[in-house]
Amino acid sequence: MGEGAVTATIPTATLAGPEDLDGATRAALAELLLALADDEFVLGFWDSEWTGIGPALEEDVAYSSIAQDEIGHARALYELLAALTGRKADDLAYDRGPEGFRQARLLGLDRGDWAQSIARRYLYDTADATRLAALAGSSYAPLAGLLGKVRREEAYHLLHFDGWIRRLNDDDRGRARLTAALDALWPAALDLFTPLAGEDLLVRAGILPRPFAALRGEWLAALAPIFAELDLPLPARRGDDGAYTPTVAPLTGGRDGNHDPAFRRLHDEMTMVYREEPGANW
Repeated sequence: MGEGAVTATIPTATLAGPEDLDGATRAALAELLLALADDEFVLGFWDSEWTGIGPALEEDVAYSSIAQDEIGHARALYELLAALTGRKADDLAYDRGPEGFRQARLLGLDRGDWAQSIARRYLYDTADATRLAALAGSSYAPLAGLLGKVRREEAYHLLHFDGWIRRLNDDDRGRARLTAALDALWPAALDLFTPLAGEDLLVRAGILPRPFAALRGEWLAALAPIFAELDLPLPARRGDDGAYTPTVAPLTGGRDGNHDPAFRRLHDEMTMVYREEPGANW
């Protein structure tokens, strides 16, 4: 099979909680949860910056609501991580330097203009839909249960930003800005599917039903007909086996704590209140 081909994994048993995991698998799951949580957490804070300055009042309200959803999802994921590590969720969220965060490069970039924010949200939400669809079938029951609920909320986010992509694409000026934003963001978006440490253990246990390389192919395959409909360039090719692979080099490093300088400013804002009263319950 090609790199993006779907491979089936049949979990041997449902994993009810941390007590069902060996040390190595628990560490690998912690890496996965941290990456998922940081993606949502950081994006929620970027989204919140549009409150009060969006193109219309209703969009201010919508973006603010979406930002709160993302931070709420992150909180729930940090709680799962806290059950694995014994640390408080608030400490996991706020008591780290910028290099300690594990969001993909796409989420570490500056907010940019409206077209860039919409392009980033669309790339993220379509990728997240692929990721959530797989992880909702995870053998780790606490994760599968949580993401089943998260997935329903994220579906509305995707509908919202799909509407904006189409709206921007219908206008010549908007289409030019949207296309430029997508071109600039594609390499960083591919970091969403960079393999994590211990991924083989997660796949073997059924916690991650398919490798991230396979999920990346599924994501690109799902985008292909939409981008063809909108006449937007898709930097991917379909192989003889039907699998899609990117034609641009990914910008990786986010999962290792390598982020754009803009994230340092956001990190200062995210953690400012916590740093004023370390250890307090927020």
